[in-house]
Amino acid sequence: MNPTNTSNPEPQEAPWATQAQPHRGRVAVVTGAARGIGLEIALRLARDGARLALADTDGEQLAAAAQAVRQAGAEVITQVGDLSLEATANELMAAALAAFGRIDILVNNAGGGVILPFLAHTPETLKRTIDRNLWTVLWCCRAALPVMQAQRYGRIVTLGADSVYSGLWDHAAYNAAKGGAHALATGLAREFARDGITVNTVAPCAVSTPQLVELGQKDPALVDKFLSIIPMGRAADMAEVASMVSYVASEQASFVTGQVISVNGGSTMR
Repeated sequence: MNPTNTSNPEPQEAPWATQAQPHRGRVAVVTGAARGIGLEIALRLARDGARLALADTDGEQLAAAAQAVRQAGAEVITQVGDLSLEATANELMAAALAAFGRIDILVNNAGGGVILPFLAHTPETLKRTIDRNLWTVLWCCRAALPVMQAQRYGRIVTLGADSVYSGLWDHAAYNAAKGGAHALATGLAREFARDGITVNTVAPCAVSTPQLVELGQKDPALVDKFLSIIPMGRAADMAEVASMVSYVASEQASFVTGQVISVNGGSTMR
């Protein structure tokens, strides 16, 4: 991939012409986009005017997600594969660059924890947790940053976790991976600040995803325990997370970088 060969160095349309479409003319890559928070983010960015490259390991669900995003008015391409592998991340960014000529926004949403008491983990579940939540972010950032640096513009938003601060039950291994992603963002934010690139983390608490609903059906007491530390007494809506991601990824947030922005109903307060 040659990041300097950007056939479209400027957005095709007048950028940010209205508050209703702050990402008009921009190109966003969203990982883990087949369902849940990733799909909600993709839909929000589509409504906000972005063209999208969507990635996930589940090809069937990703195709359905892409159709929903097209119906929201966006141009879309998709890439199926495991982003914890360097080659897959490189292929995703190359595909986005080939299709749209630039990469303005990277949303590192791919993840998913194996939520277990620490001593119940196996070497395999520990590796899977780190691969999903840290290596995916590392490789995608490494593949996208040269493109953004050549453009002198970029927005990287990683989905972190408020549990890194709250020390939520059964989340120790997950927090190790997400905490690494938080730390990566702050380091990259300083390193690339003068390249027109911002790097931030949006850290939700419990979110009303299909996965949380499924867990609530299996173990309602555990979900109630997770929600008990949230002063608002509920999980976040996926749209509440997506709206923060869209803002941090926008031109309006041009002086926000290196931050962990919690969307947590007050479960931690700093």
